[in-house]
Amino acid sequence: MKRIYLDHAATTPARPEVVQAMLSYFTDSFGNPSSVYSYGAEAREALAEAREKVAKLIGANADEIVFTSGGTEADNYAIQGKAYANQEKGNHIITTPIEHHAVLDTCRWMEKRGFDVTYLPVDGYGLVDPGDVKKVITNKTILISVMHANNEVGTIQPIAEISKIAREANVCFHTDAVQTAGHIPIDVNLLGVNLLSMSAHKLYGPKGTGALYIRKGTVIDKYLHGGEQEKNRRASTENVAGVVGFGVAAEMALCELTREAARITTLRDRLTSGIIERIDDVYMTGHPVKRLPNNVNLRVGYVEGESILLNLDIEGICASSGSACTSSSLDPSHVMLALGVPPDQARSTIRFTLGRMNTDEEIDHVMETLPKIVQRLRSMSPLIKHS
Repeated sequence: MKRIYLDHAATTPARPEVVQAMLSYFTDSFGNPSSVYSYGAEAREALAEAREKVAKLIGANADEIVFTSGGTEADNYAIQGKAYANQEKGNHIITTPIEHHAVLDTCRWMEKRGFDVTYLPVDGYGLVDPGDVKKVITNKTILISVMHANNEVGTIQPIAEISKIAREANVCFHTDAVQTAGHIPIDVNLLGVNLLSMSAHKLYGPKGTGALYIRKGTVIDKYLHGGEQEKNRRASTENVAGVVGFGVAAEMALCELTREAARITTLRDRLTSGIIERIDDVYMTGHPVKRLPNNVNLRVGYVEGESILLNLDIEGICASSGSACTSSSLDPSHVMLALGVPPDQARSTIRFTLGRMNTDEEIDHVMETLPKIVQRLRSMSPLIKHS
């Protein structure tokens, strides 16, 4: 059975070109970038080249990129590093209730250590009102963190508008761009952010590699201690092979971005409309226009999302009900609840996230298979009165 992978928001397969580029840095060019001899020089050169490629993806300068172990570390670094660097100014952080847990759990951890966190409301689409940001800023506000696009419902936030408000109030602004980097155009200067998180495995690079963009002039405390790597901004010997792979993935994503986004948007819209036309009581979640090109998030009435996913897997179709980081939890999605979705409906959510290898034929197959699964599950559901 051929498998159809529709969970690219969870992770993406590394491109063959990425894997090939990485291989020699495990064997022949295995040097430590901090070493003074030729092996070290080779590794340093590889890091520099990759840094340029990753910076170019978001319109940044190479020296503004700090490589991390992934998006989670980048988020932690941004929040903790900036908060502790600005303790003398204040202790107030602003974020939203729909952030990835890498942000939310960090903010909750910071609350236990004396920081005050405001969680902004979002509307039924998952959008933040920039006006709400302005209302809650105080003279003790030291950081605002709003994700670029939500990993579950795909809604893209008005980052440039929020950053303008942050700049006017002289407040540092961080955005988690793990779901957007390599998938929609990003220019950190147009967005106006101070800090931006990325992850390689979300754009066909390797797992275990990410980056934090730190705008020149932004003061941030070191997060990991024990060495002077990354220009003394992040201790630990760099993952040279992973960073090289990240650089190749970033370069290829930028080259294909416009064309691929248009292609996937067409597939996304066809899948969304096809499912809604074929199945009753199905509703799209997230903003209908301001959303990621690859995200299809649907609530299917009278059926639990987990049951649908298990049946899809039997048919060789891989999808999800939300963030992979919380897939073992039985609780309703925190994102859905923040959007005002009742808990029972939140549990009926399925998410398809498309990628570069998906085809029209695969979309056709999903549209043919899903209605049969839903019909079978509904026939057994106690929530429906059967005549």
